[in-house]
Amino acid sequence: MALKDQITEDMKSAMRAKESLRLSTVRLLLAAIKQREVDERITLDDAQVVSVVDKLVKQRKDSIAAYTQAGRQDLADAEAAEMQVLQAYLPQRLTQEEVQAEVDALVAELGAAGPGDMGKVMGAAKTKLAGKAEMAMVSAAVKQALSR
Repeated sequence: MALKDQITEDMKSAMRAKESLRLSTVRLLLAAIKQREVDERITLDDAQVVSVVDKLVKQRKDSIAAYTQAGRQDLADAEAAEMQVLQAYLPQRLTQEEVQAEVDALVAELGAAGPGDMGKVMGAAKTKLAGKAEMAMVSAAVKQALSR
């Protein structure tokens, strides 16, 4: 079953179970998916749906940090609950060591020599590791690999 279909089924089950938080979060996700499909005039595949989920999770993390800094723990908790629901749709993330190994392999494959090749390596890493790792972690691994 496609990820988008799974999300739709989860929305239906949340309606039946009267789980308002899960229902509203899944509806928000489906709206974001639909918006991207309409904007780009395409039908999203699983990898593209994962990128939408990843973007929404990142937004939640940023909001949690902002709300916590502002002393609004109630809003931070609501964002954290939404983030938990969204993370269920993300694939298993790679560990720091696995990311570093993938980046080292890419650097060797591309023949990257120094910090000037950062863009080339990041472009390849984004396509290879999209949805599998946070890009901030990948960027740090690329910087470390190219500074050696």
